[in-house]
Amino acid sequence: MATPPNLIFRAISAAHVFLYRATRGTFGGMTMGVPTLLLTTVGRKTGKARTAPLMYGRDGDNFVLVASKGGSPEHPLWYTNMKANPEVEVQVGGNVRKVRYRDATPDERPRLWRMMAEQYPSYDDYQKKTTREIPVVVLEPRA
Repeated sequence: MATPPNLIFRAISAAHVFLYRATRGTFGGMTMGVPTLLLTTVGRKTGKARTAPLMYGRDGDNFVLVASKGGSPEHPLWYTNMKANPEVEVQVGGNVRKVRYRDATPDERPRLWRMMAEQYPSYDDYQKKTTREIPVVVLEPRA
């Protein structure tokens, strides 16, 4: 019996998170040449902490993410969790920071999308695969 692709993805993601934390980002801090952080959200149904390794960009003090899920018709779980509880945490290298989620405004979205697609051109392909507008996420520092 074949292993479901979702199970394989979860196992790879869990290993990535483990190695990133263990090495303070030395292993797993870059994915396909793009900087990678760990995002920890609170599960909207379970209330449990959930951590995902995600490619990111910087816009001043803010972190920028793209909720692409590879062009899937639905949003990634980390995104729906953030919408329910916008107070989240990121780890970049050995530094852990508390941040607050928001969607990019209509005015800033095109610029931030271009910035992220320049780092990872597949985002443009993912947008073509789906009818949903892929969210651009801004994570702002909080005290």
